[in-house]
Amino acid sequence: MKLGRQTYAPEKCVYISHVADIAGSDEACGNLRGYIDQVLDCGEWGCDSHEKAETRMREEAIRSLLEKAELSECDVDLMLGGDLVNQIVPSAFSARSFDIPFSGLYCACATFGQAIAHASMAIDEGIGSAICCTSSHFATAERQYRFPLELGTQPTPTSQRTVTGAGAVLLTGKAPLWRCPEVTAYTFGRVIDLGCTDANNMGAAMAPAAFDTISAHLRETGRKADYYDLIVTGDLGRLGRELLAQLMKREGVNESKNLNDCGCMIFAPGQKCGLGGSGAGCSSLVYCAYLHKLLVAGQIDRLLLVPTGALLSKDSSLQGESIPGIAYAVAIECR
Repeated sequence: MKLGRQTYAPEKCVYISHVADIAGSDEACGNLRGYIDQVLDCGEWGCDSHEKAETRMREEAIRSLLEKAELSECDVDLMLGGDLVNQIVPSAFSARSFDIPFSGLYCACATFGQAIAHASMAIDEGIGSAICCTSSHFATAERQYRFPLELGTQPTPTSQRTVTGAGAVLLTGKAPLWRCPEVTAYTFGRVIDLGCTDANNMGAAMAPAAFDTISAHLRETGRKADYYDLIVTGDLGRLGRELLAQLMKREGVNESKNLNDCGCMIFAPGQKCGLGGSGAGCSSLVYCAYLHKLLVAGQIDRLLLVPTGALLSKDSSLQGESIPGIAYAVAIECR
């Protein structure tokens, strides 16, 4: 059901019945300590490249999800997802290990929200179940967007650390027997570009897109910001979260006391991670390891998850292009 130009509400029930996650050792030593399902013992994880390690990481997350849900591959109708590597190779290469139809997606670090929105739409149209999985790896992202690790390049004060991790969720139209989070609305983001050209300041590039999507979601659903127990963006980091809070205050979009960011939540104070985490695996890991558990346990009832993405490449930055941003908003409720 279309609620506005960008926002839709499923006419059928869409449940997030099971989740699975895997993370690197730095992520497991942060604020999510004790919540993460599985931890890599090293960045290579027994593989001869970091890209292969990310592929294996995705495979393990999806296998764990199927085991938790007690499903075989033939029980799942569709698998959606993406990552940050050229041509989303880890996603495609991991998909070849499963007998499940695959749809590769890319909206940078916002891909998790994009995947849930598309999967919700597919379930509303009649498919039985779908898996959404996104991932990132610190070493593959550094090589993709910045410099090889061997150079030992000094990070800038506004930089963030790409999360090594993957999160996978199972969406189904069949109501489980337990308290289960439900996708009640989703808002497709617009591409917003206010001219930021600093590839090491992702928060500033993405904050305007996060604000635009949150504003559209609240306007088109008729909700206030305090309707949600938490509004959690994807990976704005500490600077981007502050910029978003200022935008919301300036435009009168309610108080931001319930506003947080996955990139700010994942690493603990004292870890050398710049202004927080980033990456396509940031929001999926934080949701699967932590936020989903809060919903199931009844500690929160309504969550607006807003994965954010910076739509740049290394070439576009070197060619002097600015950095467009995008965000997807997914309302997840237990009711």
